[in-house]
Amino acid sequence: MGTMQERITTTKKGSTISVQTIYMPADDLTAPAPATTFAHLDATTVLSRGVAELGIYPAVDPLDSTSPIRDPNIVGNEHYDVACGVQKILQDYKSLQDIIAILGMDELSEEDRLIVLCAWKIQCSYLSYSRWL
Repeated sequence: MGTMQERITTTKKGSTISVQTIYMPADDLTAPAPATTFAHLDATTVLSRGVAELGIYPAVDPLDSTSPIRDPNIVGNEHYDVACGVQKILQDYKSLQDIIAILGMDELSEEDRLIVLCAWKIQCSYLSYSRWL
C-alpha cells in the first residue's frame, strides 16, 4: 500500500487518487491494522452491519466516517453547523440505546424521547436511500 500511496499526486494536468477498501472481520475500528491504515487516509466511509440491520442503505455509519472537507471554510457555516448537530443527535441516541434496551422508551425523559425521535427521522429520511427506491 505504501508504494501505491507514494504515487498519489496532483499536477497541472490532473490528479491521481486512490480508494482503499479495508475489510475488518471483527468490525473493530480500533484494532492495530485498521487503526494504522486509517492514520494514512484523508477520509473514511465506514459501512456498518448495524446500520444495514436497520434497513438503511447505503449502510454508512455517520459516526465512524470522517471527511476533511467537513470544514466550515469549505462547506460553509450553516452546512457545518447542521452536520455537527446531526452528529450530536446521533451520538446522543447511540448512548441512549442501552437504556432503551434495558428499560424501554417509557423510562426516558421527554428530552431523551425527542432525541430518539429526531434520530429515527434522520436515519430513515435523511441517511437512507430506501425511501426513494
